[in-house]
Amino acid sequence: MGKKNDLTVLRHSAAHLLANAIKELYPDTLLTIGPATKEGFFYDVLPTRNFKESDLHVIEEKMREIAARNLPLTHEQMPKNEARKLYKDNPFKLELINEIPGDTVGISRQGKFYDLCRGGHVESTNDIKYFNLLHISGSYWRANKSNQALQRITGTAFITKEDLEAYKRHQEELQLYNHRRLGKQLDLFSFHKESAGFPFFHNKGKIIFNKLVDYLRIQQQKHGYQEIATPIMLSDELWKRSGHYTHYKDNMYFSKINEQNYAIRPMNCPGAFLIYKERPRSYRELPLRLAEFGLVHRHELSGVLHGLMRARSFTIDDAHIFCTLDQLESEILNTINLVNTVIKKFDFKNITISLSTKPDNAMVSNEVWQKATDALSSALEKAGIKYNVQKGEGAFYGPKIEFIIHDSMGREWQCGTIQIDFFQAENFDMTYVASTGNKERPVVIHRAVYGSLERFIAILLEHYKGHLPFWLAPIQIKILTITDDQKKYASKVQALLQQYDIRVIIDESSNPIAGKIKVAQLEKVPWMLVIGTKEEKNTTVTLRYADGKQEFSIPLQEFVTRAINLNSLNNTR
Repeated sequence: MGKKNDLTVLRHSAAHLLANAIKELYPDTLLTIGPATKEGFFYDVLPTRNFKESDLHVIEEKMREIAARNLPLTHEQMPKNEARKLYKDNPFKLELINEIPGDTVGISRQGKFYDLCRGGHVESTNDIKYFNLLHISGSYWRANKSNQALQRITGTAFITKEDLEAYKRHQEELQLYNHRRLGKQLDLFSFHKESAGFPFFHNKGKIIFNKLVDYLRIQQQKHGYQEIATPIMLSDELWKRSGHYTHYKDNMYFSKINEQNYAIRPMNCPGAFLIYKERPRSYRELPLRLAEFGLVHRHELSGVLHGLMRARSFTIDDAHIFCTLDQLESEILNTINLVNTVIKKFDFKNITISLSTKPDNAMVSNEVWQKATDALSSALEKAGIKYNVQKGEGAFYGPKIEFIIHDSMGREWQCGTIQIDFFQAENFDMTYVASTGNKERPVVIHRAVYGSLERFIAILLEHYKGHLPFWLAPIQIKILTITDDQKKYASKVQALLQQYDIRVIIDESSNPIAGKIKVAQLEKVPWMLVIGTKEEKNTTVTLRYADGKQEFSIPLQEFVTRAINLNSLNNTR
């Protein structure tokens, strides 16, 4: 495949084209880095004045003008001393030059423009035809918020016009079914400036939240979990002991009570550890599975907040399993089965599983890490599950399995996790009395299925495009009468369904039936019951689905039975 047919090469070249355009329009702007990405490309820059979204059109037009010049793209190796002269006024490029090994660095050129680069380009700027700039966002030099704040201009590029048009259509679909838009349209949740980044759940949104909790609670009970609740605020000494303070202190909220320093929890782990240590434990109690739907708080920067996807408070469906080393593999298998059962309830057709290994900031020995990694990989293999290895992506206290779900719009979301932890049992002096009478350390497994419930709700809203499945929809059935004469029968049907905890309402408006149907469709109610004179006379209902399909003259009791069965949380469909 030629370079001009390589999408990564094309997007890398498009990033250079973007930088070229910026320098021609705004010569005093400092360039930093601009890589190709999975979705397109970006360039991080430090302008003399902040760019606005309205500037994107101007920059994009300049890119097209440069592309039309048909400038050849060349690449050369340049002695570092010469490169330093080129970039004597750009501290970002100088820092990169100093860190590149060897005596030379790569320089790419197109016309009078040059950039620090490893190489890999299309032959000419004219090969970059089908691209768009997308948005401007904040960033930091080298993704470290203690470094210089920058601006990131993001774009995408494709080899063919058809591919770019398909991408645009997909983006329009994503915007149409954005969870923030659906949340407002369906009256599920809101955000307010008085508490930026903290979600407010309305009644309908809380119903969805509670149903997710109810379903997981049932599955956890089947798998032998005990549910607990621990305080949202604990002494900061506890977080220092757990290691979270070292890794999360910049994202934690703190308070002081009677001269004692406290932290609002960013994780649920230490509370479960204190419950474990409440009394001596015997090997006969293990495995001990403690589950908690715990509200946590993290101080996220305003620039990265994204509705329920990235909020400052959210609920983690945490569990901490305490077991012996001999029980580790079977507990991992048990947990894998639990996660798979729950995820399959939501019609995700494709699940990818990854095993994340030791990171650079690991806090336990290589030997212990290897034991944990071997247990995870062995359990996956015994379960017959294919998995990917993500080197260096584990948590600081142990390796982990991640469950990545693929939604209806082709996106990937990491939700469930299983993490092995040999560190905290030592750190918190957790023990159990073994069959030998000696004290031994339990192995701790950290486990989440949904991950953040708020984020999972956002994923589901976009996955289903607002049309939640019957059991999860906040309003499951809306009764639509053709005339007011059927209101009495409608009330009878409603009362019967409510006996079985079916969430049903009657459209009390004076709209004609077509108007009532339209309103229910906009509310994305799964089932509409159309009731007229015929239905009342024969004690039947006409069922209309959200997609417009209809079933006529269903006997009322048969319909109620169908609704009960579909509403059951024990139904894994």
